[in-house]
Parts: sequence; structure tokens; C-alpha cells
Amino acid sequence: MTQINAYGAESQDSGVGPMLIDRRTLRPDDVAIEIDYCGICHTDIHFVQNDWGRTHYPVVPGHEIVGRVTAVGEQIKRFRPGDRVGVGCLVDSCRECSACEQGLEQYCAQGFTATYNGEDRIDGSVTCGGYSESIVVSERFVLRMPESLDAAASAPLLCAGITTWSPLQYFGVGPGHRVGVVGMGGLGHMAVKFARALGAEVTLFTRSEAKRAEAEKQGAHHVVISTDEAQMRAAANTFDFILDTVPVQHDLNPYIAALQHNGTHILVGLLEPIEPPLDAGAIVFRRRMLAGSLIGGLPETQEMLDFCAEHGIVCEIEMLDIGNINQAYERMRNSDVRYRFVIDMKTLRPAS
Repeated sequence: MTQINAYGAESQDSGVGPMLIDRRTLRPDDVAIEIDYCGICHTDIHFVQNDWGRTHYPVVPGHEIVGRVTAVGEQIKRFRPGDRVGVGCLVDSCRECSACEQGLEQYCAQGFTATYNGEDRIDGSVTCGGYSESIVVSERFVLRMPESLDAAASAPLLCAGITTWSPLQYFGVGPGHRVGVVGMGGLGHMAVKFARALGAEVTLFTRSEAKRAEAEKQGAHHVVISTDEAQMRAAANTFDFILDTVPVQHDLNPYIAALQHNGTHILVGLLEPIEPPLDAGAIVFRRRMLAGSLIGGLPETQEMLDFCAEHGIVCEIEMLDIGNINQAYERMRNSDVRYRFVIDMKTLRPAS
């Protein structure tokens, strides 16, 4: 074991502050990574506050990790010290079920091991995330980060990026498709960038007229103000796909109505029960579909990173000093970030 500096929460009321944690000694298939940058996801806030009732304290959040390899286990051939790498939302899975065999570890039949607040399958310890100096991860769950991408701005690709990329790829979005994106936050702006780069005609649905110019800057061809009934009526029976990134309860029926026949509404943000209820007739009579998608497996995440390198796609970020983490959480609660916070973790390293 090696003791390192980290930031985490001791309880649901403690806020996030400095602490010391242990990192394991290298196993034969492990990669040791010195962390340079870690993005902040809204999931981090939920776990710090125990909003879902399953936080193991102390908790060290962070699952958008970019850094450099410092050491490798004796079985490692794919990475070597100095390589730029990334770690996303998961660090292990059963590796044997049909989902894992297909490289869809996020749908592991036994449940994946989360980068933080998960249970290590070998020693039973609770995993600690990227708000820390370093991390040790099995090689299968380490990604190669393209050197051409800005290291800090590419960190959120490991969550916000893959969460939107995976469904667009699975449903085959491409030239000739009309794609709607609901919400213009961390996930939404990535969905706009990806759908545009894949050749689709992209429309942003937003409640705010103020988002129009920004949406167009990010690549949206059109903007529909979802609170304007006339605009929503005009959008009816239009879209092949709608990617819904809104993480709170909202009325899905107007968006279902915006799908053409055979259209698909894809949820990537909403985890709570759907309220108000769906109009089933609107789905049945147009053979519309309601689908959901989680993050992504390791092969498709690497594919996404390589696509980003080819097309120059990164996340719009605001850099953050780790000492201001609690203020950043408060700003995120108020949707006051464009569009993702990223922490410079190099400041946690001991002075040389």
C-alpha cells in the first residue's frame, strides 16, 4: 500500500476536503497512473451527499481521469511509463458474462465496479476516485488518450462524452438523420458536437432563448424553445432520434410527439420515475420507441476518443482549483458552469 493525498467527504454533511488514502501495490495486470486532471460530474455531488442512499464514507469522487503512466505490472504490454492515459466510470467487471465478452462492461450481468464507491472484486476494498494524486487500475479499464487532444478538456469525454457517443453509435446516427438534443449542459453540448460530426441535422431543444447562439456555436443547425407551444407544434413528427440529457423529471410527451414514425427517444440523464405519465397512444400509433443508455464499454470509449482526435472534439471546460471544490458544487447545483469543471490535480503532488 502507498498513502497519497486526496480530496473526499467524511459524511453527507462534511463537504469535500483533504484526506489521505491508500493505493494498492501493483498487481500483475495493473497500471499506476499519476493524475493530471479530473473532471467533475454531477454524480459526484450525489455520492458526496448520499442522495441515492448507497455512499460508503469516506468517499473520494472523480471518474473523468487523465494522467500519465508511472509504473506497470509484470503482465502489461500495452502501456509503458510516460503514456498519457485515461480512466472513466468503471474499473472492473466480471469479464465473463455476455455483455463483458462484447466489450459492453457497463452492462455487466454482475454489475460493474465503479471507479469510486465501488467494491474491489479481489480484496473487497472500496474504490477511491480521481480527486487524488494517483490511481491504480487494471489494464483492461485503462484508455489511451490521444496526445493531440488537450489533456484537461478531454477529461470529461470519459463520462459526458461517452454517455452521449454510445447511444448515437448504437442507433446508427449518421448523414440524413434528424437528431434532436434536449438540454444544453455538459452532456447536451457534447451530444450536439457528436451528432453534427456524424453528419446528422441537429436541433437543440432548450427552455432558454439565451442558449440559441451558444447552441449554434457548438454545431446545432436549429434551436427550438421547448416552452413555446407554437414551436413545439411545428416540430411535431420531425425527428429520427431525440437524445434527452435532462437529469430531472420532465414531461416527455412533447418530445415523443416530435418524433416521426419509427423514431426513438433516448434517455441518458433521467434516472427517476417518469412524471407525468407517457401517452402510450402516441407511441403505439407511430411505432415510436423509448430507449435508455448508460455510459459505454471500453472498446467504444476508445473509439470515441480516437474519433475526437480525428475531428478535434473536446469538452468546453472551466478549470478549477481543488480548494474551491465545494463552491464549484454549489455552482453546479445552480447550473452555473459552461459546461464542465475540471480540476488540476497536479497541485496535490508533494513539492519536489
